[in-house]
Amino acid sequence: VLFLVQGDYVWMDLKTGREFDVPIGAVVKLCDSGQIQVVDDEGNEHWISPQNASHIKPMHPTSIHGVEDMIRLGDLNEAGILRNLLIRYREHLIYVSVHPLAFYYTTHCPYWTHGCVGGFTNLNSCHLCSGESGAGKTESTKLILQFLAAISGQHSWIEQQVLEANPILEAFGNAKTIRNDNSSRFGKYIDIHFNKRGAIEGAKIEQYLLEKSRVCRQAQDERNYHVFYCMLRGMTMEQKKKLGLGKATDYNYLAMGNCTTCDGRDDSKEYANIRSAMKVLMFTDTENWEISKLLAAILHMGNLQYEARTYDNLDACEVVQSASLITAASLLEVDPQDVMNCLTSRTIITRGETVSTPLSMEQALDVRDAFVKGIYGRLFVWIVEKINAAIYRPPSQELKSIRRSIGLLDIFGFENFTVNSFEQLCINFANENLQQFFVRHVFKLEQEEYNLENINWQHIEFTDNQDALDMIAIKPMNIISLIDEESKFPKGTDATMLHKLNSQHKLNTNYIPPKNNYETQFGINHFAGIVYYETKGFLEKNRDTLHGDIIQLVHSSKNKFIKQIFQADVAMGAETRKRSPTLSSQFKRSLELLMRTLSVCQPFFVRCIKPNEYKKPMLFDRELCVRQLRYSGMMETIRIRRAGYPIRYTFVEFVDRYRVLMPGVKPAYKQGDLRGTCQRIAEAVLGKDDDWQIGKTKIFLKDHHDMLLEIERDKAITDKVILIQKVVRGFKDRSNFLKVRNSVLMIQRYWRGHNCRKNYGAMRIGFLRLQALYRSRKLHKQYHMARRRIIEFQARCRGYLVRRAFRHRLWAVLTVQAYARGMIARRLYKRLRGEYHRRLEAEKLRLAEEERLRKEMSAKKAKEEAEKKHQVRLAQLAREDAEREVKEKEEARRKKELLEKMEKARNEPVNDSDMVDKMFGFLGTTSSLPGQEGQAPNGFEDLERAQKELEEEDLDAALPLPEEEEEDLSEYKFAKFAATYFQGTTTHTYIRRPLKQPLLYHEDEGDQLAALAVWITILRFMGDLPEPKYHTAMSDGGEKIPVMTKIYETLGKKTYKKELQALQGEGEVIDTSTHIDGHKKNSVRHKLVSLTLKKKSKLTEEVTKRLHDGESTLQGNSMLEDRPTSNLEKLHFIIGNGILRPALRLDIRTKA
Repeated sequence: VLFLVQGDYVWMDLKTGREFDVPIGAVVKLCDSGQIQVVDDEGNEHWISPQNASHIKPMHPTSIHGVEDMIRLGDLNEAGILRNLLIRYREHLIYVSVHPLAFYYTTHCPYWTHGCVGGFTNLNSCHLCSGESGAGKTESTKLILQFLAAISGQHSWIEQQVLEANPILEAFGNAKTIRNDNSSRFGKYIDIHFNKRGAIEGAKIEQYLLEKSRVCRQAQDERNYHVFYCMLRGMTMEQKKKLGLGKATDYNYLAMGNCTTCDGRDDSKEYANIRSAMKVLMFTDTENWEISKLLAAILHMGNLQYEARTYDNLDACEVVQSASLITAASLLEVDPQDVMNCLTSRTIITRGETVSTPLSMEQALDVRDAFVKGIYGRLFVWIVEKINAAIYRPPSQELKSIRRSIGLLDIFGFENFTVNSFEQLCINFANENLQQFFVRHVFKLEQEEYNLENINWQHIEFTDNQDALDMIAIKPMNIISLIDEESKFPKGTDATMLHKLNSQHKLNTNYIPPKNNYETQFGINHFAGIVYYETKGFLEKNRDTLHGDIIQLVHSSKNKFIKQIFQADVAMGAETRKRSPTLSSQFKRSLELLMRTLSVCQPFFVRCIKPNEYKKPMLFDRELCVRQLRYSGMMETIRIRRAGYPIRYTFVEFVDRYRVLMPGVKPAYKQGDLRGTCQRIAEAVLGKDDDWQIGKTKIFLKDHHDMLLEIERDKAITDKVILIQKVVRGFKDRSNFLKVRNSVLMIQRYWRGHNCRKNYGAMRIGFLRLQALYRSRKLHKQYHMARRRIIEFQARCRGYLVRRAFRHRLWAVLTVQAYARGMIARRLYKRLRGEYHRRLEAEKLRLAEEERLRKEMSAKKAKEEAEKKHQVRLAQLAREDAEREVKEKEEARRKKELLEKMEKARNEPVNDSDMVDKMFGFLGTTSSLPGQEGQAPNGFEDLERAQKELEEEDLDAALPLPEEEEEDLSEYKFAKFAATYFQGTTTHTYIRRPLKQPLLYHEDEGDQLAALAVWITILRFMGDLPEPKYHTAMSDGGEKIPVMTKIYETLGKKTYKKELQALQGEGEVIDTSTHIDGHKKNSVRHKLVSLTLKKKSKLTEEVTKRLHDGESTLQGNSMLEDRPTSNLEKLHFIIGNGILRPALRLDIRTKA
């Protein structure tokens, strides 16, 4: 039974069934509620019942917080290693080891410290960096090189050359892939040589299996090699013009993956670094230019276009003439026609005769791609040799026997893609050799440690991958030899090769044949799992040869540089080329030399782990890391360790950790015989006969021993903790009890006093409340009695008033109903009478018509004809009645809408202040008075001139004296003036009605009309003339315009003559019986009456009666407002006319 407490760490196996799923670490958060709540390393909560806790196991203490050297892990399994990597990753501790292994994380950790490099400074050693693409192998190698150069302390030229080799190799051998922005597409081994003082004196680089197919094709979102993009971005326009280059998107070989840029990478800056590194490594300007020419030729070759043809029933093709063909031929310094012939046909020599065979379009494209791959592959080999020529220094004769060097191997990790080809077979073959080397080296270390500690041990069984190596490349008729053999046959195909592999190895347990004859895949059971290889293209990739036409084209070139890189191919004949070593045999030979070199060195292994596929920091993908651990061969290391004694403690560590299991054992630094103490503790807990052993400095245990010791230690520590807790809690509770007791006594004393005071206060308040309630009750009764009487009196009064109002309203309603019914009856009677008379007249017409027609035709026909015309007349009368009824309804509706509109306009508020601002807002001001600045508008010039004349007066001068003869003013009376100048019959007396014509004579019709409007405005201002009650239909209902603006707009108009004549011709009072003829209400006189300058005129009852009786009917005047206006607006209207119309000023004075 597993006992858990809060805070315990456990392993939890979720058992999802996935291939790369391992137990996950978790911490117990709650276990007192009948359910166990745990939170795993990813932050997910799980609830587990104690009965179903079989998939939970306790975690070893070394796995809780992680260790730097994983050899010390108690949980030495996949889950323990994975959790230790996770802890170190989250703490930004990127380096962790399992001797002789080193693990390195790549994401955002670009540093190595002296403590991280361990044995990197040991001479005669080699360091193997491996991992998936994007895991950091190249970065690890560069950091190790920088570290070695830094600790040498010389800063010599050769050190700088060694460091500058990396930018060149990355430019020509690295590319952006989906997994990695700077993926190495080749393997390399750098052998760094040191002198006696530990300074770098030289180096040598070996390259393995460059991915030449990337030059011709890339997957989606991938790029070609960096050097192409750097060249296009970094070259000057003049250089690019010489090479005929443009943008990266112009070339098929660069735009195939739809990705020509790389985030975080400046191609133009990288090109400058490449040129600088080439200068350091002794590349001449001529060689740099020749390299650029070959790279440009490759790009132009990729843009060649083919057209399919048929000659003599054979598929053929032709190269389309284009600028790319001419440019590529000029850069290769060959004839363009030779390039066309070479790429579209193949020359075969049989029995001394030369036969030219045309190539199909697909074959021609393959030939072009093969030529391009051949150029780039040989160029890369030449660059590596050039670098070696600059940095390699052969050792002297006396130092040949002593090797002072450190090797760095940056090679591909185990690969298993969806589609695996010949390159993956070579890569996995190399990893099989390295895995065997690694496992045997670990086994050798285990043996050395057991012998060093004098431990009795039996032979440890471990999984050896020698059978897989024998099948692939060692035993006769192995896979590589069969591929080579088939590659040398002219008629050998991928299908025949697969058939030979099946027939030879179908019984081998490590070989997985295809399921049927149609499949083109075979599988190999590698150390990291089964990989299926697609055989399509195997032989072509393995041959890695160019046919004679291409070699002949190179030989005919005038370019010495391309001849130099193809020197070996040009030197050998056609037959020799057929017998040249295949790519697999070359790789196998290079791998044998590498393994021979590694076997004489002290190896150190660096496993680069990629945390996630998204290039994101602090994101840990568990399944991805487990897969990489398995592919790195860690499981074999674990099996070897677990087969022996995986748990090892030094005597000091063992005593300090487990001395609690034996009472009286002192700490390790006080012990004299540590070995004896360890033995006593082990015998007491584990027993004497169990399989554990004590060496010279360590004690060796099995997994179950360590688990038993940890359980017993936890129990012992738990007992001691419980004892300490019991004593401390007792002391704490006693102290708390005494403190609480004293506090309680004091609280009781104060509480009793407070309680007595509170009771007295409550009693006093209660009596006061009782008195108040009694008094309020008495007043309440009195109030309610008076209220009830008043309510009863009010009810009787209201009833009387309601009954009286009801009787009055009932009488009014009955009267209205009687009159309304009488009116309706009279109208109906009138209409029916009219209809009767019309029908009677129609009947008379029918009889007269019938009488008239009888003279022309028979009586029957005359009657029928008269009846027809009679029916037509009746239908016409019916239509006229219907139209008359529709018109009456429409007229009633229109009148109703007009009344509603006028009522709505009457209720609109008028703001006097806004109206003043709108009226006088346009006026400027002069310098003499505030608010009169600016030039006066049209019509105000006389006022401005008068002001100027006023300013020119000399105020200091004496006023002129009156003349001696005073004029007699008695004769100048207003009555005399009126009799002399007033028009018509108007006298000097005041009248309360509108004038028919102005008081004084005016030539301008506008002045005459304005004079009449001013008099009406004065009457309305004085209250002698009513305001218009409603807005007339002439009002447009728009926004109110300032009075002065309206007056100003009337100046100069010539359209007032007709209006003035109409006013003077129809200026008589209409008869008081206008209610009989309703249409006269819309006349000009009625409009003038309804026009008003005031919203709600405070008129007397007499004026209101006169308005309703129609006594004060006025003629229409377009200068008057058709709405109620305020007294302020009336003043503005009167004064504004006096300002803008100088001819009216005397007229206004006389009226005033």
